Amino acid sequence: MEPIVRLRGVSKEFPGVVAVDGVDLDILPGEVHVVAGENGAGKSTLMKLLSQVERPTAGEIYISGERVEFHGPGHAQRLGVAMVYQEFALAPHLSVAENLFLGREPGRAGFVNRRAEREEARELLGRVGLEIDPDRLVSTLTVAEQQRVEIAKALAIDAKVVIMDEPTATLAEKEIEELFGVIRDLTAHGRAVLYISHRLDEIFRIADRVTVMRDGKVVATLPVEELDEAGLVRLMVGREIGNLYPKPEVEIGDVLLRVRGLSRGEKLKGCSFEVRSGEILGFAGLVGAGRTELARAVFGADPVDEGEIELEGRRLRIRKPQDAIEAGIGYLTEDRKGEGLALQLGVDQNITLASLPTWLGFIGLGRERSIAERRREQLNIRTPSVRRKVQVLSGGNQQKVVVARWLETRAKVLFFDEPARGIDVGAKAEMFSLIGELAREGRGIVLISSYLPELINMCDRILVMRDGSVAGVLEREEFSEERIIALATGVKEPV
Repeated sequence: MEPIVRLRGVSKEFPGVVAVDGVDLDILPGEVHVVAGENGAGKSTLMKLLSQVERPTAGEIYISGERVEFHGPGHAQRLGVAMVYQEFALAPHLSVAENLFLGREPGRAGFVNRRAEREEARELLGRVGLEIDPDRLVSTLTVAEQQRVEIAKALAIDAKVVIMDEPTATLAEKEIEELFGVIRDLTAHGRAVLYISHRLDEIFRIADRVTVMRDGKVVATLPVEELDEAGLVRLMVGREIGNLYPKPEVEIGDVLLRVRGLSRGEKLKGCSFEVRSGEILGFAGLVGAGRTELARAVFGADPVDEGEIELEGRRLRIRKPQDAIEAGIGYLTEDRKGEGLALQLGVDQNITLASLPTWLGFIGLGRERSIAERRREQLNIRTPSVRRKVQVLSGGNQQKVVVARWLETRAKVLFFDEPARGIDVGAKAEMFSLIGELAREGRGIVLISSYLPELINMCDRILVMRDGSVAGVLEREEFSEERIIALATGVKEPV
């Protein structure tokens, strides 16, 4: 079978680093080809080379048997390469139809035929299973709907290969299944899907072949049936990882945090829960169920209409995040780049951001640096200097910087909102090990995750939310994916 895409000896060098090193790769029509590897392995750079966002330093790229020259992303699209980014490239103030045909509007003599645009848009949306009005503004769509619009854009340019970068990162299980249905339809029509993912179970559900990269090189390309999870992890990290979810045995203590009747409009409806010393409490539920909203309300990031919050038996008045921080509550946001980090500042400044070491009103720079050095060693933050800007660190190391900040505040209760999202398998193992150690120290942990194996393996209890309310709380002996999904959806479990 003739490959749709063929890479031969493709390399990309940046100042001081070889990001992609002599890669040979064939992508076949009608296959889902997963590219796996740790952060920094070269996956995203390779995708940028294929979509002509970056120019190769060396090597040759062939599409449908023809060698292609570098002329930028527009040229790649004309050759049939479409990229669906994790952060969507959509114009929120324009309609769905306008986004689908941006720069390629149907019409003549400089006039756009809006009627034809809408009709063609409706047909494209139908092909990705999206029954919405093409005149709707993109800003009014859900994340899952926006993703379908991105895939419809790929169909609009008659893409031969569709590149998807972590496409399920913000989707609930039902939405993931629907996305996989769209992907299978694409491959059934002869299109190739090049798929980047850190989720091991997902790789085995959707892949036909898997290419593993490490340190910019391809270390293996294998049919998925020749791999298992342990073998894939070994190829990705070059070592044995051991237990991905190292939950320690911890004696659960007294109640640290007690929340009663927290309400906020239609977002939260009378939510109550408790977190004990040494306990890891999970928050489960579909996207939009209110998990993050509940955490933000406790942390003072969003105002509430009513409810009570107690920490160690003391009633708190939390009106803003600073009140929560001073009381001993920390929140690691799921949007670490947008809300959790000051990307232009150094590692040291980010670590001390919530608890500045001051003397007579001045920041003690030497003290700040020593704090950062101690936390870097403790959490194994990989950076040559604590003064290095956080934006250049990998996702896993950025996450550790945020954890270091909350440890410096002496927080008694920590909310972790999707802590493993977008980080590689080695960094995930380290992150969950750290969460376990924090629980062992007697802190109360709330773990919010859309990925049920994380909750089932790490938590002592799981609180399930539905439509802004607490649908139920499961003890560890009651854990099962079926039971959690039944509570989250309101559908009875099969007997």
